[in-house]
Amino acid sequence: MAIPITVLDCDLLLYGRGHRTLDRFKLDDVTDEYLMSMYGFPRQFIYYLVELLGASLSRPTQRSRAISPETQILAALGFYTSGSFQTRMGDAIGISQASMSRCVANVTEALVERASQFIHFPADEASVQALKDEFYGLAGMPGVIGVVDCIHVAIKAPNAEDLSYVNRKGLHSLNCLMVCDIRGALMTVETNWPGSLQDCAVLQQSSLSSQFEAGMHKDSWLLGDSSFFLRTWLMTPLHIPETPAEYRYNMAHSATHSVIEKTFRTLCSRFRCLDGSKGALQYSPEKSSHIILACCVLHNISLEHGMDVWSSPMTGPMEQPPEEEYEHMESLDLEADRSRQELMLTHFS
Repeated sequence: MAIPITVLDCDLLLYGRGHRTLDRFKLDDVTDEYLMSMYGFPRQFIYYLVELLGASLSRPTQRSRAISPETQILAALGFYTSGSFQTRMGDAIGISQASMSRCVANVTEALVERASQFIHFPADEASVQALKDEFYGLAGMPGVIGVVDCIHVAIKAPNAEDLSYVNRKGLHSLNCLMVCDIRGALMTVETNWPGSLQDCAVLQQSSLSSQFEAGMHKDSWLLGDSSFFLRTWLMTPLHIPETPAEYRYNMAHSATHSVIEKTFRTLCSRFRCLDGSKGALQYSPEKSSHIILACCVLHNISLEHGMDVWSSPMTGPMEQPPEEEYEHMESLDLEADRSRQELMLTHFS
Protein backbone atom coordinates (compact mmCIF):
# COMPACT_ATOMS: atom_id res chain seq x y z
CA MET A 1 0.00 0.00 0.00
CA ALA A 2 1.39 3.38 -0.98
CA ILE A 3 2.06 5.73 1.91
CA PRO A 4 1.25 9.40 1.23
CA ILE A 5 4.09 11.80 2.02
CA THR A 6 3.54 15.45 2.86
CA VAL A 7 6.34 17.89 2.01
CA LEU A 8 6.30 20.89 4.35
CA ASP A 9 7.46 24.30 3.17
CA CYS A 10 8.93 26.19 6.16
CA ASP A 11 8.10 29.60 4.74
CA LEU A 12 4.58 28.50 3.92
CA LEU A 13 4.01 27.32 7.47
CA LEU A 14 5.31 30.62 8.83
CA TYR A 15 3.53 33.03 6.53
CA GLY A 16 0.78 31.17 4.67
CA ARG A 17 -0.27 31.33 1.01
CA GLY A 18 -1.90 34.71 1.27
CA HIS A 19 1.38 36.54 0.56
CA ARG A 20 2.27 36.59 -3.13
CA THR A 21 5.56 38.26 -2.25
CA LEU A 22 7.59 37.84 0.90
CA ASP A 23 8.59 41.35 1.93
CA ARG A 24 8.34 41.25 5.69
CA PHE A 25 11.58 43.22 6.04
CA LYS A 26 11.43 46.90 5.09
CA LEU A 27 14.60 48.91 4.50
CA ASP A 28 12.92 52.08 5.71
CA ASP A 29 12.17 50.48 9.07
CA VAL A 30 15.82 50.13 10.13
CA THR A 31 18.79 52.45 10.56
CA ASP A 32 21.78 52.79 8.26
CA GLU A 33 23.98 51.52 11.09
CA TYR A 34 21.92 48.34 11.28
CA LEU A 35 22.17 47.76 7.52
CA MET A 36 25.93 48.25 7.57
CA SER A 37 26.40 45.92 10.55
CA MET A 38 24.14 43.16 9.19
CA TYR A 39 24.61 43.41 5.42
CA GLY A 40 27.80 45.41 4.92
CA PHE A 41 26.34 48.10 2.66
CA PRO A 42 24.36 51.34 3.06
CA ARG A 43 20.72 51.88 2.16
CA GLN A 44 21.20 53.69 -1.17
CA PHE A 45 23.59 51.00 -2.40
CA ILE A 46 21.01 48.31 -1.61
CA TYR A 47 18.29 50.30 -3.40
CA TYR A 48 20.59 50.50 -6.45
CA LEU A 49 21.01 46.71 -6.43
CA VAL A 50 17.23 46.27 -6.25
CA GLU A 51 16.89 48.46 -9.33
CA LEU A 52 19.76 46.71 -11.14
CA LEU A 53 18.77 43.12 -10.38
CA GLY A 54 15.03 43.41 -9.81
CA ALA A 55 13.97 42.12 -13.22
CA SER A 56 16.18 39.02 -12.95
CA LEU A 57 15.02 38.28 -9.42
CA SER A 58 11.33 38.62 -10.31
CA ARG A 59 11.33 35.80 -12.83
CA PRO A 60 8.26 33.51 -12.84
CA THR A 61 8.35 30.89 -10.07
CA GLN A 62 6.60 27.56 -9.64
CA ARG A 63 6.13 28.33 -5.96
CA SER A 64 2.90 29.70 -4.51
CA ARG A 65 4.58 33.07 -3.95
CA ALA A 66 7.90 34.73 -4.68
CA ILE A 67 10.39 36.29 -2.31
CA SER A 68 10.78 39.97 -3.13
CA PRO A 69 13.98 41.12 -4.91
CA GLU A 70 14.76 43.35 -1.93
CA THR A 71 14.65 40.41 0.48
CA GLN A 72 16.67 38.19 -1.85
CA ILE A 73 19.40 40.83 -2.13
CA LEU A 74 19.56 41.31 1.65
CA ALA A 75 19.84 37.55 2.15
CA ALA A 76 22.69 37.31 -0.39
CA LEU A 77 24.55 40.32 1.02
CA GLY A 78 24.22 38.83 4.48
CA PHE A 79 25.88 35.63 3.29
CA TYR A 80 28.60 37.31 1.22
CA THR A 81 29.64 39.59 4.08
CA SER A 82 29.31 37.10 6.96
CA GLY A 83 30.19 33.80 5.30
CA SER A 84 27.39 31.81 6.90
CA PHE A 85 23.65 31.17 6.70
CA GLN A 86 22.92 32.40 10.19
CA THR A 87 19.47 31.67 11.56
CA ARG A 88 19.24 35.14 13.09
CA MET A 89 19.83 36.71 9.68
CA GLY A 90 17.06 34.66 8.11
CA ASP A 91 14.80 35.53 11.03
CA ALA A 92 15.56 39.24 10.57
CA ILE A 93 14.22 39.25 7.02
CA GLY A 94 11.53 36.62 7.59
CA ILE A 95 12.79 33.61 5.62
CA SER A 96 14.14 30.14 6.42
CA GLN A 97 17.72 29.02 5.89
CA ALA A 98 16.61 26.96 2.89
CA SER A 99 15.17 30.10 1.33
CA MET A 100 18.34 31.99 2.24
CA SER A 101 20.30 29.49 0.16
CA ARG A 102 17.96 29.93 -2.81
CA CYS A 103 18.25 33.70 -2.53
CA VAL A 104 22.06 33.52 -2.60
CA ALA A 105 21.91 31.35 -5.72
CA ASN A 106 19.50 33.73 -7.48
CA VAL A 107 21.41 36.91 -6.66
CA THR A 108 24.75 35.30 -7.50
CA GLU A 109 23.59 34.33 -10.97
CA ALA A 110 22.07 37.78 -11.56
CA LEU A 111 25.39 39.43 -10.66
CA VAL A 112 27.42 36.98 -12.77
CA GLU A 113 25.21 37.79 -15.76
CA ARG A 114 26.28 41.43 -15.41
CA ALA A 115 29.98 40.81 -14.74
CA SER A 116 31.16 42.17 -18.10
CA GLN A 117 29.22 45.38 -17.44
CA PHE A 118 31.30 46.16 -14.36
CA ILE A 119 34.60 44.26 -14.82
CA HIS A 120 36.57 45.31 -17.91
CA PHE A 121 39.61 47.20 -19.15
CA PRO A 122 39.04 50.77 -20.33
CA ALA A 123 38.08 50.82 -24.00
CA ASP A 124 39.17 54.26 -25.21
CA GLU A 125 42.72 55.59 -25.55
CA ALA A 126 42.15 58.53 -23.23
CA SER A 127 41.12 56.23 -20.38
CA VAL A 128 44.08 53.93 -21.00
CA GLN A 129 46.47 56.88 -20.92
CA ALA A 130 44.86 58.16 -17.72
CA LEU A 131 45.44 54.74 -16.18
CA LYS A 132 49.12 54.85 -17.14
CA ASP A 133 49.47 58.35 -15.70
CA GLU A 134 47.92 57.30 -12.39
CA PHE A 135 50.24 54.31 -12.02
CA TYR A 136 53.25 56.42 -12.98
CA GLY A 137 52.31 58.95 -10.32
CA LEU A 138 52.30 56.23 -7.66
CA ALA A 139 55.94 55.06 -7.91
CA GLY A 140 57.35 56.18 -11.24
CA MET A 141 56.68 52.96 -13.18
CA PRO A 142 55.76 53.94 -16.77
CA GLY A 143 53.41 52.19 -19.18
CA VAL A 144 51.49 50.22 -16.54
CA ILE A 145 47.76 49.64 -17.07
CA GLY A 146 47.18 47.09 -14.33
CA VAL A 147 48.66 44.80 -11.69
CA VAL A 148 48.00 41.06 -11.77
CA ASP A 149 48.09 38.34 -9.13
CA CYS A 150 46.29 35.20 -7.99
CA ILE A 151 44.44 34.47 -4.76
CA HIS A 152 43.23 31.11 -3.44
CA VAL A 153 39.69 30.73 -2.09
CA ALA A 154 38.96 27.58 -0.10
CA ILE A 155 36.14 25.30 -1.28
CA LYS A 156 34.80 21.95 -0.11
CA ALA A 157 36.37 18.86 -1.68
CA PRO A 158 34.48 18.08 -4.93
CA ASN A 159 35.06 14.35 -4.34
CA ALA A 160 37.67 12.07 -2.82
CA GLU A 161 39.30 11.19 -6.14
CA ASP A 162 39.64 14.68 -7.62
CA LEU A 163 43.03 16.08 -6.58
CA SER A 164 43.08 18.89 -9.14
CA TYR A 165 41.68 21.33 -6.57
CA VAL A 166 44.25 20.47 -3.87
CA ASN A 167 46.75 23.31 -3.51
CA ARG A 168 50.28 23.22 -2.12
CA LYS A 169 48.99 23.54 1.43
CA GLY A 170 46.91 20.40 0.97
CA LEU A 171 43.63 22.35 0.95
CA HIS A 172 40.95 22.38 -1.73
CA SER A 173 40.71 25.76 -3.42
CA LEU A 174 40.10 27.77 -6.54
CA ASN A 175 43.07 29.80 -7.79
CA CYS A 176 41.59 33.09 -8.96
CA LEU A 177 43.41 35.39 -11.39
CA MET A 178 42.68 39.12 -11.05
CA VAL A 179 43.92 42.42 -12.47
CA CYS A 180 43.16 45.75 -10.79
CA ASP A 181 43.78 49.43 -11.43
CA ILE A 182 45.30 51.91 -9.00
CA ARG A 183 41.97 52.41 -7.16
CA GLY A 184 41.54 48.68 -6.64
CA ALA A 185 38.84 48.34 -9.31
CA LEU A 186 39.01 44.91 -10.93
CA MET A 187 39.51 44.84 -14.71
CA THR A 188 39.90 41.08 -15.16
CA VAL A 189 38.60 38.27 -12.94
CA GLU A 190 38.93 34.55 -13.72
CA THR A 191 37.68 32.45 -10.81
CA ASN A 192 37.42 28.97 -12.32
CA TRP A 193 41.00 27.66 -12.06
CA PRO A 194 41.72 24.59 -9.86
CA GLY A 195 43.88 25.19 -6.80
CA SER A 196 46.55 22.71 -7.90
CA LEU A 197 47.59 25.02 -10.76
CA GLN A 198 50.50 27.34 -10.05
CA ASP A 199 49.99 31.03 -10.74
CA CYS A 200 52.16 30.94 -13.87
CA ALA A 201 50.10 28.04 -15.29
CA VAL A 202 46.84 29.88 -14.56
CA LEU A 203 48.06 32.97 -16.39
CA GLN A 204 49.42 30.96 -19.30
CA GLN A 205 46.03 29.29 -19.87
CA SER A 206 43.93 32.38 -19.16
CA SER A 207 41.85 34.53 -21.47
CA LEU A 208 43.90 37.47 -20.21
CA SER A 209 47.09 36.00 -21.64
CA SER A 210 45.40 35.25 -24.97
CA GLN A 211 44.19 38.84 -25.24
CA PHE A 212 47.58 40.39 -24.54
CA GLU A 213 49.42 37.93 -26.76
CA ALA A 214 47.02 38.93 -29.53
CA GLY A 215 48.14 42.55 -29.18
CA MET A 216 45.58 44.09 -26.85
CA HIS A 217 46.93 47.32 -25.34
CA LYS A 218 50.19 47.52 -27.25
CA ASP A 219 52.89 49.73 -25.71
CA SER A 220 51.46 48.90 -22.27
CA TRP A 221 52.11 46.22 -19.71
CA LEU A 222 50.89 44.61 -16.55
CA LEU A 223 52.98 44.13 -13.42
CA GLY A 224 53.21 40.66 -11.87
CA ASP A 225 55.29 39.18 -9.07
CA SER A 226 57.99 36.52 -9.32
CA SER A 227 55.46 33.69 -9.59
CA PHE A 228 54.93 34.69 -13.24
CA PHE A 229 57.18 34.50 -16.29
CA LEU A 230 58.44 37.76 -17.75
CA ARG A 231 56.63 38.70 -20.97
CA THR A 232 56.72 41.68 -23.29
CA TRP A 233 53.37 42.69 -21.79
CA LEU A 234 54.11 41.54 -18.22
CA MET A 235 56.94 43.07 -16.21
CA THR A 236 58.23 41.06 -13.23
CA PRO A 237 60.85 41.97 -10.60
CA LEU A 238 64.49 41.00 -10.92
CA HIS A 239 65.40 38.00 -8.81
CA ILE A 240 68.79 39.36 -7.74
CA PRO A 241 69.16 43.10 -8.48
CA GLU A 242 72.76 44.25 -8.71
CA THR A 243 72.92 47.80 -10.08
CA PRO A 244 71.32 50.94 -8.62
CA ALA A 245 68.94 51.03 -11.61
CA GLU A 246 67.84 47.46 -10.92
CA TYR A 247 67.22 48.24 -7.26
CA ARG A 248 65.19 51.33 -8.17
CA TYR A 249 63.20 49.30 -10.70
CA ASN A 250 62.42 46.61 -8.11
CA MET A 251 61.39 49.20 -5.51
CA ALA A 252 59.01 50.93 -7.96
CA HIS A 253 57.68 47.54 -9.03
CA SER A 254 57.00 46.47 -5.43
CA ALA A 255 55.28 49.74 -4.51
CA THR A 256 53.04 49.55 -7.57
CA HIS A 257 52.22 45.85 -7.27
CA SER A 258 51.16 46.34 -3.63
CA VAL A 259 47.88 47.82 -4.91
CA ILE A 260 46.49 44.38 -5.72
CA GLU A 261 47.63 42.97 -2.38
CA LYS A 262 45.58 45.70 -0.67
CA THR A 263 42.68 44.91 -2.98
CA PHE A 264 42.77 41.23 -2.01
CA ARG A 265 42.76 42.17 1.68
CA THR A 266 39.78 44.44 1.12
CA LEU A 267 37.86 41.75 -0.79
CA CYS A 268 38.42 39.20 1.95
CA SER A 269 37.58 41.58 4.79
CA ARG A 270 34.40 42.91 3.14
CA PHE A 271 33.25 39.53 1.81
CA ARG A 272 33.94 37.11 4.64
CA CYS A 273 32.63 34.17 2.63
CA LEU A 274 35.98 34.36 0.77
CA ASP A 275 38.44 34.55 3.66
CA GLY A 276 37.91 31.07 5.10
CA SER A 277 37.16 32.35 8.61
CA LYS A 278 33.78 30.54 8.55
CA GLY A 279 35.20 27.56 6.67
CA ALA A 280 35.43 26.75 2.97
CA LEU A 281 32.66 27.59 0.52
CA GLN A 282 30.30 24.62 0.74
CA TYR A 283 29.53 24.46 -2.96
CA SER A 284 30.73 22.80 -6.12
CA PRO A 285 33.71 24.42 -7.88
CA GLU A 286 31.37 25.96 -10.47
CA LYS A 287 29.00 27.50 -7.91
CA SER A 288 31.91 28.63 -5.74
CA SER A 289 33.47 30.27 -8.79
CA HIS A 290 30.25 32.18 -9.41
CA ILE A 291 30.04 33.35 -5.78
CA ILE A 292 33.59 34.70 -5.96
CA LEU A 293 32.81 36.49 -9.22
CA ALA A 294 29.60 37.94 -7.75
CA CYS A 295 31.60 39.40 -4.84
CA CYS A 296 34.03 40.94 -7.34
CA VAL A 297 31.14 42.55 -9.22
CA LEU A 298 29.83 44.00 -5.95
CA HIS A 299 33.32 45.25 -5.15
CA ASN A 300 33.45 47.23 -8.39
CA ILE A 301 29.90 48.52 -8.04
CA SER A 302 30.75 49.79 -4.56
CA LEU A 303 33.68 51.73 -6.02
CA GLU A 304 31.41 53.28 -8.64
CA HIS A 305 29.19 54.44 -5.79
CA GLY A 306 32.00 56.17 -3.95
CA MET A 307 32.72 53.49 -1.38
CA ASP A 308 36.49 53.71 -0.95
CA VAL A 309 38.18 50.37 -1.65
CA TRP A 310 40.40 50.83 1.39
CA SER A 311 37.55 51.78 3.75
CA SER A 312 36.51 48.24 4.73
CA PRO A 313 37.55 47.31 8.26
CA MET A 314 40.71 45.23 8.25
CA THR A 315 40.73 42.39 10.75
CA GLY A 316 44.45 41.76 10.41
CA PRO A 317 46.93 41.02 7.67
CA MET A 318 45.84 38.52 5.06
CA GLU A 319 47.90 35.35 5.28
CA GLN A 320 50.54 35.33 2.60
CA PRO A 321 52.04 32.16 1.13
CA PRO A 322 55.61 31.56 2.22
CA GLU A 323 58.28 32.41 -0.30
CA GLU A 324 59.18 28.78 -0.87
CA GLU A 325 55.72 28.03 -2.20
CA TYR A 326 56.77 29.09 -5.66
CA GLU A 327 60.02 29.14 -7.56
CA HIS A 328 61.27 32.34 -9.09
CA MET A 329 60.27 32.20 -12.73
CA GLU A 330 63.31 33.04 -14.83
CA SER A 331 62.71 34.74 -18.14
CA LEU A 332 62.64 32.50 -21.20
CA ASP A 333 61.61 35.37 -23.49
CA LEU A 334 64.61 37.26 -24.86
CA GLU A 335 62.46 40.03 -26.31
CA ALA A 336 60.77 40.52 -22.93
CA ASP A 337 64.15 40.60 -21.21
CA ARG A 338 65.34 43.29 -23.63
CA SER A 339 62.17 45.30 -22.94
CA ARG A 340 62.81 45.20 -19.21
CA GLN A 341 66.47 46.17 -19.64
CA GLU A 342 65.43 49.09 -21.83
CA LEU A 343 62.85 50.16 -19.27
CA MET A 344 65.46 50.18 -16.50
CA LEU A 345 67.98 52.03 -18.66
CA THR A 346 65.47 54.68 -19.75
CA HIS A 347 63.59 55.34 -16.51
CA PHE A 348 65.65 54.06 -13.58
CA SER A 349 69.31 54.80 -14.45
